[in-house]
Amino acid sequence: MHSTIKKLLNKQSSSKVSEYFSTEFRDLLSGSKTNVQLCLLALAFAIVASSVIILFRWLLQASFEITELKHTDFVADFTDWRSYLPLLGVLLIWFTARLGSKRYKQMGIAYVLHRYKLYYGKIPLPSAPGQFLQALFALATNFSVGREGPAIHLGAVSASVMAEKFNLPDNSVRILSASGVAAGIAATFNAPLGAVIFVFEVIIREYRIHYFFPILISAVCGAMSSQLVFGDIHEFDAITINDMPLNLYPALLADGLLLGCFAALLNSSLLKITEVSQQWPLLPKLFLAGVVTTIIGMLVPQALGSDGLAIMTATDTSIGMTFLLVILFAKTIATVSAIGLGIPGGLIGPLYGIGAMLGAILAEINAYLIPESAPYIGTYTIIGMTVMMGVCLNAPLAALVALLELTYDANILLPAMFVMIPAFLLAFQGFNCRSILLRQLDMMGLGYRVPPLNLGLQKRGVRAVMEKEILILDHAQFQQSASTHCADGSLVLIKTDDGNIHQVAKNEDNAEVLQVSSTPLKLLPDTATLDDAYHLLAPSRSGEIAIYQKQTCNIVGLISWNMIYKEVRKGHV
Repeated sequence: MHSTIKKLLNKQSSSKVSEYFSTEFRDLLSGSKTNVQLCLLALAFAIVASSVIILFRWLLQASFEITELKHTDFVADFTDWRSYLPLLGVLLIWFTARLGSKRYKQMGIAYVLHRYKLYYGKIPLPSAPGQFLQALFALATNFSVGREGPAIHLGAVSASVMAEKFNLPDNSVRILSASGVAAGIAATFNAPLGAVIFVFEVIIREYRIHYFFPILISAVCGAMSSQLVFGDIHEFDAITINDMPLNLYPALLADGLLLGCFAALLNSSLLKITEVSQQWPLLPKLFLAGVVTTIIGMLVPQALGSDGLAIMTATDTSIGMTFLLVILFAKTIATVSAIGLGIPGGLIGPLYGIGAMLGAILAEINAYLIPESAPYIGTYTIIGMTVMMGVCLNAPLAALVALLELTYDANILLPAMFVMIPAFLLAFQGFNCRSILLRQLDMMGLGYRVPPLNLGLQKRGVRAVMEKEILILDHAQFQQSASTHCADGSLVLIKTDDGNIHQVAKNEDNAEVLQVSSTPLKLLPDTATLDDAYHLLAPSRSGEIAIYQKQTCNIVGLISWNMIYKEVRKGHV
């Protein structure tokens, strides 16, 4: 008797839990308010995303041991076998691309931005292996590309695929995808706040409070995961940053203008190479990038890699101006050729390397003209890195916060902010320099623009608005009890033998007569957003849609044009 009661209680408890996750839980996720449930999901998905990125970092470090790129004893030497690594990288990248599906060949930050804007952040899982392996090969063979490209793509894939697996509402999938991006960046750079700002400034491109906490939690999770495995490392904390006196700031104004000019030149050069080579076959493009990178590696090996060697050279006070200019030119060519010709990877690392070289050159010039500025070479280096990232990616705030975390020194903030202003204004107004990511999307023909109304409607799921008190009858039940339920105000739907759903309503001329709509109701899954319903009803500006859960036979609600209109009028959208 006791065991029977216990089984019955367990069954009831299980039924209640199942009912909660299929109704109330999904209703909360469909809304546009901060809630604990979404934050917990973000945390769970961030753990998965962080694990993927940590595996990527671990394999990359292991590859550096094999290829001896961990050692910094590079000199211009034709016999150094490491100089030929880019050619090996080309073969590995091409072979991996050939093995993968052509349908999922697109990858990187620009592609993630496209999917986020137009597809609720849903990124196909088959694109992940290609991104993982190709970016690993590119970085391991010393191409001038960054680590944030694969981190953003893999983080977004990890979160969005899991969200789709659990059939979550589309509006919450978008938030979780952005949270995965934050986890990936934070796990890569140990810069959680910079990751949060980057996601809002570059990926989401707007601020919403109910997005903030899931993304913040994911970034914290990513940074903590990185610290548990690799330690609490701040990559640029060894660079000496002194508090710069205000009397040197007029010179910084001129430096900002020069940095803005160079950032605009770099953007236009990279986009030109991308445009010219866009229709080329894959192997010739990759081979040309490999040859250019190999030649540069033989002559100026300090220009290769993501950013480490260039930054180390820039902060070495024994390096002369001529050699700094040579490395700057070589690093720029290596970056433009690699990324412009389709080598998979990010742009932030190379921008840091180029910015460090520019900062060191400006420091040398200022030290010659104003001897008092000589002790601030480290400050100039970080300023150059901050401005190049901020201008080229149209992300000034993310650049400032990221370098603050990477240097672990607040002395950089005021001078970097001061220089960012003239650099950004000159590049964007003087040279019409837009975000390089958006320009890449335009060239690839991938959309990212969403009208404000549709963007607002996409933030709420249909479950947050739909009428749940409905009654579904078959023909026999309709004949017996439809009039009774219509009289008490219930929404009555009738399911025909062919499986279609029709709405039952009172006749306008005679309230006692019930009529069945001649056309079946359109159907939407309960994962859809108000924007999906809007697109179905907009042509007629009227009508209703039946909402189903998992299967079309399981109708859980009804949404009408009037409901959507009221949401817009109330300011909820």
